[in-house]
Amino acid sequence: MTGEGTDRFEKIPVKIYPSPLSAVKAIAAEIAAEIREKEKRQVPCVLGLATGMSPVLLYKELVRMHEEEGLSFKNVITFNLDEYYPMPKTSGQGYHSFMHHHLFDRVDIDPKNVHIPDGTLKIEEVDAFCKGYEESIEAAGGIDIQVLGIGRTGHIGFNEPGSLLTSKTRLVYLDELTKKDAIKDFGGHDKVPMRAITMGVGTIMKAKRVLLMAWGEKKAPIIKTTVEDRVTSRVPATFLQEHPNVQFFIDEKAAGELTRASFPWLVRDVRWNDKLIRKAVIWLCQKVQKPILKIENKDYEEFGMSDLVKRFGSANKVNIQVFNDLQHTITGWPGGKPDADDSTRPERAAPYPKRVVIFSPHPDDDVISMGGTFARLVEQGHEVHVAYQTSGNIAVADDYTYQMLNIAAAFNHQVGGCRQQVDETFDHLKEIIDRRKAEDHEPRELLPYKGAIRRAEALAACRYVGVPKERVHFLNLPFYETGSERKNPPGEADTRIITDLLRSIKPHQVYAAGDLADPHGTHGICLEAILLAYDEVCDDDWFRDCYTWWYRGAWQEWNIESVDMAVPISPSELAIKRKSIYKHCSQNNGPVFPGDDPREFWQRAEDRNRHTADLYDKLGMAEYEAMEVFVKYNHEKKNHENG
Repeated sequence: MTGEGTDRFEKIPVKIYPSPLSAVKAIAAEIAAEIREKEKRQVPCVLGLATGMSPVLLYKELVRMHEEEGLSFKNVITFNLDEYYPMPKTSGQGYHSFMHHHLFDRVDIDPKNVHIPDGTLKIEEVDAFCKGYEESIEAAGGIDIQVLGIGRTGHIGFNEPGSLLTSKTRLVYLDELTKKDAIKDFGGHDKVPMRAITMGVGTIMKAKRVLLMAWGEKKAPIIKTTVEDRVTSRVPATFLQEHPNVQFFIDEKAAGELTRASFPWLVRDVRWNDKLIRKAVIWLCQKVQKPILKIENKDYEEFGMSDLVKRFGSANKVNIQVFNDLQHTITGWPGGKPDADDSTRPERAAPYPKRVVIFSPHPDDDVISMGGTFARLVEQGHEVHVAYQTSGNIAVADDYTYQMLNIAAAFNHQVGGCRQQVDETFDHLKEIIDRRKAEDHEPRELLPYKGAIRRAEALAACRYVGVPKERVHFLNLPFYETGSERKNPPGEADTRIITDLLRSIKPHQVYAAGDLADPHGTHGICLEAILLAYDEVCDDDWFRDCYTWWYRGAWQEWNIESVDMAVPISPSELAIKRKSIYKHCSQNNGPVFPGDDPREFWQRAEDRNRHTADLYDKLGMAEYEAMEVFVKYNHEKKNHENG
């Protein structure tokens, strides 16, 4: 645990952990203690349970405790927070299926003690069911521990903005942002249900103990709002400030916008290091709207940073250190400049040329995230390999596949061959598309063809940038090939594929996606698979001379205070990047998984790169058209945790 909130900004107790895994161990221990204490007293333990991605690791840990430590659920009664409406109990997207898969089917709970809102009811039956759900909770003695996640709207359960403190279990309409976040589970905006049955805020507030968990940078803004801002129905989670026994368990990324994490110098005395000094000075520049070298003593004093001036002796000395520190991140030679002094450069000069591996979670993340740097590495003579970790097959729309089948059929008629057999196959696939309903899973027969479309597009982009076909590697990691939006965790087979590729190439540089805000979660699993492979190769001689650079993609960018390498992109190189993104035709004009940003991927990338260049410019650096930025990663064996 890295800290528990006691400062004046935080209105809810918050414990911050290095990772979700370390946090859920603490939550599971608290739940297990409650279950065992109630068991000794021979009374039931009543748990309110949440669904979604946040509690998956918690349920995994509870199952482990059941299997390895004898934790029994025989005296446990559960009430789930919510369920989509309408929703069949057998649906993979529903919470009935979710809970049985992750917990109930793996422990010794009595099925009659399990309560989940019923998404199969007729609309005229819902009100009576909701009233009965409230009565069942009261009859069980009330909820002892309520487990919560939190949505980006601030919803707890499905209590969206506008929910009242006194609200009870009811049918609600989902907020548009909530529906966008659910696209990853349903495979399209039109497939996400509009409504849900949820416990009310009032129901949650009656729980004797509330434990809320949140992981990742996407949750950081709403955690700050919930913990530090005033109580308002516009953010229902803020009502938890009024609960007498609540605790937040969050990881460091979700804590990233809390005042004590973002601006610790405003909360307490800090131990200054170079990165924290850079962060503080950049923040100060933005506050007073001055470049680094124009910050004055009075500016530091006005914003509570006079100790930095005392440490260095003058504002000017602080400014010069930060200016040089930031200036040294900028390089036009991402692979290192040969025969040059590299003492202040982010990459070493030798060896030249370098063997480079660019890992791309999907078949377009490479050019979206680092297309300019990619082209620069090729232009400067390095041996660049691209490794596409997944097929990306489910991200091809049915209509686009239908169009490609028509083109392929027309081509088949032109060149001859087994026309009848090909025509029959294509007609069969088009019939599958025609019959498919919005709620249906991805038909497995379509996946090879959709995967072929993504491969062809990736090869076209690589050919355009100048990478020969033999240096393009389609790994097709097994974890991804589930045929649905919900993926498996990385396994031994995934690790072996990456390990074998690394050992065959022995790269001097690796680029990989550190973009964990990806809406389908694939980036996080792909990153975990790389780290597991690094555990295998970290003692190899070549690995000791290999630098790893994390990039980010269509969903977010590194904060400047974190940047270790910034590659300026000229207008002509930005055009090359755009055209290479264009090669991924299936992802243009409205991708299947757009997230909550309506812009095309090339627009997001260009706006993000221009914004980064503008920030550097305002801080007093040279003015560039655009910049791609990277964070250096140093691997220590087994220093990562799944989640």
